[in-house]
Amino acid sequence: MNDFSKIPLAKPIAEALEATGYTKPTPIQVQAIPQVLEGRDLLGIAQTGTGKTAAFALPILDRLSRKPGRPPHMSTRVLILAPTRELAGQIAVNFKKYGQFLKLTVGTVFGGVPINRHIRQMQKGTDVLVATPGRLIDLIDRKAMNLDHVEVLVLDEADQMLDLGFIHALRRIVPLLPRRRQTLFFSATMPKSIADLAGQYLKDPAKVSVAPAATTAERVTQQAFYVNPGDKHALLVKTLGDLDYDRVLVFTRTKHGADKVVRKLEQAGISSAAIHGNKSQPQRERALAAFRSGYCKVLVATDIAARGVDVPGVSHVINYEIPNVPEQYVHRIGRTARAGADGLAISFVANDERPYMRDIEKLTRQKVEVLDLPDGFSIPEIPQSSSPANAAKPRGAKPGNRRRRSRSAGRQGANKNRNGQSGNRKARGAS
Repeated sequence: MNDFSKIPLAKPIAEALEATGYTKPTPIQVQAIPQVLEGRDLLGIAQTGTGKTAAFALPILDRLSRKPGRPPHMSTRVLILAPTRELAGQIAVNFKKYGQFLKLTVGTVFGGVPINRHIRQMQKGTDVLVATPGRLIDLIDRKAMNLDHVEVLVLDEADQMLDLGFIHALRRIVPLLPRRRQTLFFSATMPKSIADLAGQYLKDPAKVSVAPAATTAERVTQQAFYVNPGDKHALLVKTLGDLDYDRVLVFTRTKHGADKVVRKLEQAGISSAAIHGNKSQPQRERALAAFRSGYCKVLVATDIAARGVDVPGVSHVINYEIPNVPEQYVHRIGRTARAGADGLAISFVANDERPYMRDIEKLTRQKVEVLDLPDGFSIPEIPQSSSPANAAKPRGAKPGNRRRRSRSAGRQGANKNRNGQSGNRKARGAS
C-alpha cells in the first residue's frame, strides 16, 4: 500500500488529500488506518513528525462521512484529548484540512481563552472536539457539555499527558464516556505507566509501531559543545552568527530561561520570540505565526509549549539546556529533518548536564559528536567530585587525575532531578 488511492477512504477525503498534494502514506498511516477503519481500538507508538495525526484523522473522518448526523447538543461525536493548546490547535487544523469537502464542524477547547467562548461553542455541539483535559473538566463542571454521544476517543501524546499530571483528569473523563466506543491511543514512548493505562482503556487493541521506542530521526546530525554555563549566551550568539539557517528552535528547560535567552538575543541584534506557559494565547499565536512565515527565524521554547509546534522548514534545533528526561531530547530533535530534509541538532552541555547526555546516548544508542569550542571560549574543567566515569571528554581537554564516580551515582542524581521537575509541573497550567 504505497499510495492513498489503495486505501478505501470516502471520496471527499480522497479529494482533500489530492488537493493538499498527499499521495504516499507514511509507515504509521499504512499500519494504523486499515485497523481504525475496521473499528478496532488501537495502540500506536509513534513519535513527532511520523504523520500520526492523519493516521487517526483520516479514518475518523471516513467514519463520520459514512454515518452523517447532526452534531449532538452540548456534546461531540469525536473527542480528541491533547496535552497542550498548541497540539490541540494543530490537530484541529489538520482535521479541517482533511475534511474540507465534508460538512462537519471541528471545535477546540483549551486554556488561555475565555471560557464563555467555549460555553457558547458547545451549545450547538460539534462533530469533532479537540480538547486539553483541564479546560474540558471546567466545561463539564459548569454543566456546559456532556460526553454522552462520544463515538470515538483519541488520546494523543499519552506519555506527555501523564508527565504533565493529567492522569487525574483522565480518570474523571473516561468514566463519563459511553462504554461502546472506539478508543485510539498514541504515545511516543511505551513505559509501564502507558502500558497500564492502555490496558485499562483499550479493548483487544491492534498494536502498531513505526520504530523502536525513543529512536531518533535518522537524518538529524547531532553535535554538542561542552561549555561553561556562563558562556552559553555568548556561544548561542556566536553559533547563530555562524549557521546558515532557515528557522531555528532553541530549547530551554524553564519559562524564565526562555525569556532570558530572548532578551540576550535581542541585545545582540538577533530577532527572536518565546513561547511557554506564561504567555497568553494571542502572544503564543503571534510568535508561531511570525516563525512560520519566516519573519522571525529563531523561536525559543520550553518542551511543553513546543508540543504541537509543527512548522516546516526548521533547519536547526539548539538545546540551550539539556532535558533531564532523555525522551524529551528525542522530541526536540524530531522538530527538524522533516519531509526528507536534513537537520542539525546542537546541544550546549554544562558539567552538571553531562549525566543527562549520558542517559540520552544510552537511550538513543548513538554517540553525539563533541565539537571544539570556538576561539575565545574556555573548555570547562570537570570537577573531580562530580565527573562521571564515562563522561564524554571535550576535544583538546588536558588529561588529569579524576576520581571515578559510579554509573549508578550519576543516574541517581539524574533521576532525582527528573522526579523533582516532574513533581513541580502543574497540569492545568499547561492546558
